[in-house]
Order: sequence, then structure tokens, then C-alpha cells
Amino acid sequence: MTQLHDTAATFSGRRVAFLGKLAGMSRKDASALLAAAGAKAVERPTVDIDLLVIGENDLPIFGEIDFPSAAIQQAAADGRIEIIQETTLWERLGLLETQQRIQRLYTPAMLADLLGVSKAIIRRWQRRGLIQPVREVRKLPYFDIREVATAQRLAQLLAAGTSADHIERQLASLQSLSSCVDRPLEQLSIIVEGRSVLLRQGEGLIEPGGQMRIDFEKLEPDWLPELTENAVSAPRRTPAALVDLAAEYEDAGRFDAAVEALEAAAADMEESSELYFQLAELYYRSGKAELAVERYAAAIDLEPDFVEARSNLACTLVELGKLDEATTQFQAAIAIYPDYFDAQYHLARLLDQSGRGDEATAHWEACRFLAPDDALQDEAAERLAARR
Repeated sequence: MTQLHDTAATFSGRRVAFLGKLAGMSRKDASALLAAAGAKAVERPTVDIDLLVIGENDLPIFGEIDFPSAAIQQAAADGRIEIIQETTLWERLGLLETQQRIQRLYTPAMLADLLGVSKAIIRRWQRRGLIQPVREVRKLPYFDIREVATAQRLAQLLAAGTSADHIERQLASLQSLSSCVDRPLEQLSIIVEGRSVLLRQGEGLIEPGGQMRIDFEKLEPDWLPELTENAVSAPRRTPAALVDLAAEYEDAGRFDAAVEALEAAAADMEESSELYFQLAELYYRSGKAELAVERYAAAIDLEPDFVEARSNLACTLVELGKLDEATTQFQAAIAIYPDYFDAQYHLARLLDQSGRGDEATAHWEACRFLAPDDALQDEAAERLAARR
């Protein structure tokens, strides 16, 4: 019998409920998978369900399940309700060999919030290949838990005062010490100490360049970019070099200079939605929200399905007090990609603040299933409870 037939036989006609928070995916996604297997996911446990799935985040420590009611507990004791753990559900659905589908995924905004860095930094790491999305939907990248771990190590370096450019140069040096290594943070035994990235080899530590470990903290910092006022206009710089220069200015917090460099590069490059998106982010960070709006709009003109650009444009419009336009952009992003949590969340809050609570309800419902953490899921649940 094939796996497909096994799954159909396991779930066909069964009513399934969840108890506690799932770790692998949202309830909405799990419900969709169960429906595809012939089962029906119900909103809450009742005595007439066939299967009760306990979320991994709420597994009982000593085997004592906190049943929603005595009747459900009795039905389980009588064998009328089968109780399984979340992992068992994924096994029966045949998903365990496809870990990506059951792991929590993070958008750049979610990852930035988790690590306490800017979205621009996350995008920079992605462009440089330091972190790589496991999938992309409508130009919106998603990162899995392995990429989160890599980003956490990068954030540790940033917190120690290291620039992104210096991190990249150290990693490139370490990469040259090992053959067949594309992503040193993931593939090599690397530790972060202060502002340095060191390679563990046997009992010792190797610094970038191959020397045994020395005290980097006593060295004069060589990582700050060499920036001059006329660097952008230097005739020897190619568009690619100007893009790199813009990144250096950005790392140094000189956003106006970064914009100038990137605009100079754009003048000699083919139009690109990603380039316009980068410019919009830089304009926003330099306090020029109106110009950011123009560049976000240019990115959307080239890529109408660029949902992150639409959501960021909407957030900028909110700051400018253009609430109707912001609502339209959030709605457009959700129409393109309904599972985009950031757009659902910000639109729900905007509608509430605008006195349009009834319209916000559907978006808070979506947030309950799409929320990346318990706090946001609880916020959505509280907003919904206040309406009852």
C-alpha cells in the first residue's frame, strides 16, 4: 500500500482537534494538511472528536494531560478518543522526512524582531549569502531555525561592535582555510569571541588568515570603512563597487551617503525592484519617508507581487498619516499572499485604531494561526475575545 493510501486510511472521515500550541506549524496549515488527507480539523475539542493532538509546546511533563473537560477525559479513557503527540501526527502525515514543512519559518521582519536588529541588516546578510532563505513566496524570503542560529551568531558580533563588512571579510578568510566550504558559519566549527570570528581546530583556535589565536581586543580596529566625502563620485568606481560602498556607508550609519552611492549605482544599472527596495529602506532610515514611499512604489511598479515592498510601503504611509492609502496597500499584499503575518497584523491594528473593529476581526483571526510566537498569538486572541 502506498503512503498516500495509508494516510487516507488513517485520517479519512476523522474529526481532529488540537490541545495546546503546535511547534511545527500553525493550526491553519495543519488543518489544511488534515483536510487534504480526508480528515476535518475542528476549532476546539469536544466529546465527539476522534483524535486529540497534543502540541509539542504543551506536552505534559509527568504524563498528566490537562483535559478541557471531564467528559473528554472519560471519552479518552474509554478509547473513544485517540490521543497522540504532535510529532506522531507529522509521522502519520508523512512529513518528518520533509523537516522544512514542519519547522517554524521566519520572515525578515520576524527575524529582525527576534534578534533585535534592523530589517536592513537581515536583508544585507541575505544578499551577501550569510543567511539563505529556505523558500521564497512573492519575493518574501522565509528562514528556518538553522538560519536563525546563524543569524544569532552574526547578531552577537554586531552587538560586540563589529561591522557587517568586517564580519564578512573574517568569514571569507576562514572559508579559505577549508576546501569545499561555502558557508563557514554553518559548516565550520566557528566560535565568536568579542569582535572576532575564530575557527576551532583541535585544541586550539585559528584566526582569519591562518595564524594561531591572538588578542584581537588589543589591536587597533581595522574594520571601520575608509570613507571620504568624494568617494561616491570617484570615477574609478563601477556600479558594483558603488553598491558595496553604499553597504559600507550603511554599516557606518551614514545613510545619506549610502543613498547617494546607491543612487549613483542605479543610474548605470538596469532597473531592479530589489535595488529600488534597498533605496526605499535607506531613505526611510535616513528620515526621508516621502522619498522612501516613491522608491517602494517604483519597486512595486516593476514587481506588483512584491509583498514585502507593499507592506513596508503601507507602514511608511501610516507614519505619514495616509491611513487610507496604507490600508489599500496592506489589503493588496494580503490579497497576493494571505499567509503574510506582518501584513495581517499591521492591518488589523490599523483598522482597530481607525474605529473599524468589525473589519479587523478577520485579520486578527488570521493572526491567531500565523503568529510566530505565543505573545503575538495571545494578543490576537485577546483582541478577538474583547469583541465577544
